[in-house]
Amino acid sequence: MDNSLSILPSDFDWYVWVGLPLLIFLARVFDVTLGTLRIIFTSRGLRNLAPVLGFIETFVWIVAVSSLVKHAQNVAAYVGYAGGFATGTFVGMFLENKLAMGTVTIRAIIRRDPKELIETLYDAGFGITSVDGQGSTGTVKIIYTTLKRQDLPVVIDIFHRVLPGAFLSVEEVRSTEQGVFPSPKNLFSRSLSQKK
Repeated sequence: MDNSLSILPSDFDWYVWVGLPLLIFLARVFDVTLGTLRIIFTSRGLRNLAPVLGFIETFVWIVAVSSLVKHAQNVAAYVGYAGGFATGTFVGMFLENKLAMGTVTIRAIIRRDPKELIETLYDAGFGITSVDGQGSTGTVKIIYTTLKRQDLPVVIDIFHRVLPGAFLSVEEVRSTEQGVFPSPKNLFSRSLSQKK
């Protein structure tokens, strides 16, 4: 076989230039994903899970850094390290969003009668607090509802269908006590009936 047309030098080390950077990239994706989730879990009060994730994250990070230091002259390893960090941050946020953990409060400011909205939310099993307010354009109603984050798309859909154009803000809630929350079974059957 004629190697004269090969772009790569004959002494090209595949492990150093391809294998090692790829391993470092994957290790960084894994440990940064865990780090992102650890920070989010800590902020949400899941203090038992965060230390376990921190241990695994640090262990993987040490392995990745020690591999990088052994081949410090390798630019591809640096690219793998930085690319893994960026990708791990994205993957961690994506996973956290899919897990939809925690509780949120929706605050809606409404200029018209919210009776239909309140009844629809009550029928869906959500608790509501309604307060009279004064806005820049006159009298308004302020509607509060606190719900599991996984239920947020259902409630946002209710707002958009019943009162399109209402001002909504969504805030993370660190902890709750008591309250009115729909059972998962009822929520699942409601979401199926809405899709029909």
